[in-house]
Amino acid sequence: MLLIDKYAYLNKLASVHPLEKMIFSIGLLLVTLIMRDERLSLITFFVMSAFIILGAKIPLTYYVKLLLLPGFFLLTSLVSILLSITPATHVLPAHLWSFTWMNWTIFIGKASAMSAQQLFFIVLGSSSCLYFLILTTSVQGICYVLRQWRLPSLLVELIELTYRFIFIFLESMYRIHLAQQARLGYHSPMQWLRSVSMLIVALFAEMFQRSRELNNAMQSRGGEAVYWQEMGSYSKKNWLGIATLFLFLIVYGGYFS
Repeated sequence: MLLIDKYAYLNKLASVHPLEKMIFSIGLLLVTLIMRDERLSLITFFVMSAFIILGAKIPLTYYVKLLLLPGFFLLTSLVSILLSITPATHVLPAHLWSFTWMNWTIFIGKASAMSAQQLFFIVLGSSSCLYFLILTTSVQGICYVLRQWRLPSLLVELIELTYRFIFIFLESMYRIHLAQQARLGYHSPMQWLRSVSMLIVALFAEMFQRSRELNNAMQSRGGEAVYWQEMGSYSKKNWLGIATLFLFLIVYGGYFS
């Protein structure tokens, strides 16, 4: 079991109804994306982080590691926004830094710096919303809510099956890799390359075979997967807290905009 999946089932907020957690996380995500306010995004990040660490009891170190995962993509986006290149003969707009080399000038404009700063805080707040959802709610709970929202059953089943195949894929990869190691399949660079290529081929063949077997099993049961899910009960206190927080953020964002 993946650690992130383990926390989704064993966290302190696992008994809370998944609809409440989805409304809470998706609602704050939409507020952050629509308002596009740095202070509002920062408030969202701290609120979500508090619920993740203090409410759900997710270890701080693991949460920080998860926040670092989208860091590479955020960094490349910020660099592309910050840096601008123009011919050295052109007049530079308002900028914070510039460097001229041969006939080109690389500079950081003030407008670009403001856009990068806004993007950083929005991504930070949005990531915390998504991490709250996946760290406190199981995939079965999320798919249960998606069915309640009358989303196409094919889409929901694809989500569930894709998630299930992640574990099948990892289990098969570990088993094949262990067998290759027992036969000294990685003792030299050439042997390593050969073993990796054989591992990929074996995984593809096994996943294809398992997908066919799963499709045959589903067809024999009427073509639709049935999942049992034990749901919690709604809490008026939770709904009141969610509504109050949404109202505060909307009023706060409108006041400072």
